[in-house]
Amino acid sequence: MAHSHAMPQPAALPGVAKIVAVGSGKGGVGKTTVAVNLAIALAKTGQQVGLMDADVYGPNVPLMMGSSQQPRVGPGNMIQPNLTHGVKTISIGYIAPGDKPMVMRGPMLHQIIRQFLQQVDWGELDYLIVDLPPGTGDVALSLVQTVPLTGAVVVSTPSDVSLEDARKALEMFAQVNVPVLGIVENMSYFRCPHCNEVIDIFSRGGAERTAKQFNVPFLGSIELIPAIREGGDRGLPVALAGPKSPQAAEFYGVAEKLKEQADAAAAAANDVIEIR
Repeated sequence: MAHSHAMPQPAALPGVAKIVAVGSGKGGVGKTTVAVNLAIALAKTGQQVGLMDADVYGPNVPLMMGSSQQPRVGPGNMIQPNLTHGVKTISIGYIAPGDKPMVMRGPMLHQIIRQFLQQVDWGELDYLIVDLPPGTGDVALSLVQTVPLTGAVVVSTPSDVSLEDARKALEMFAQVNVPVLGIVENMSYFRCPHCNEVIDIFSRGGAERTAKQFNVPFLGSIELIPAIREGGDRGLPVALAGPKSPQAAEFYGVAEKLKEQADAAAAAANDVIEIR
């Protein structure tokens, strides 16, 4: 074991019970929309929640959470996350605002991810939701090397291309030994507002079939509705409307299933530690 020092060992964040990454194989599937609404749904159902925007190239969390203030730096040089809609949030978009694309190399990227995990005063959290950039790149690896992840959620649309990329994401998490807590099918179907007929724009059900095929849980489908996009664009995500709102209900269903899977994964991880 002469080379063991090369791989940094992930260290738990004190006070943070579960860390869940939200990823997707490709962009444009509404991954951040799912991450933000899940975080709010968990917070609204009584959990202490943090949301870390790990998409350093195109951070959308500030827009969707409707918050752009620069975080304060507190005692011990710890960054104080913004508290928005009951969720503690950090994003590179708060620190380097504006439309300029962030150009970063691997080491810098790793540094930012580490800082967002270890130098942010997260306090006591039941869940830290991490919004990954699209694809299967360095950020996910930095994350896995820095903290022990409870698991990952993969977001896909029902389209074949999106599913193919979702499979790549599933394989990546398998390679780095991160349990996949489930797949979410976003933009799953569209209900005509006039006649109420359901139209499967992207051939609904593909993500559920993929989940079965890979033997991972299916967490639910999210309808394609303008209200979800509008909420994100205005910084007032639909989950704020609560579980009884027809537009938000599906997010609460997904949050509920995610909680079950995350509890099971956390319990399994603890068992392993006790056996050693």
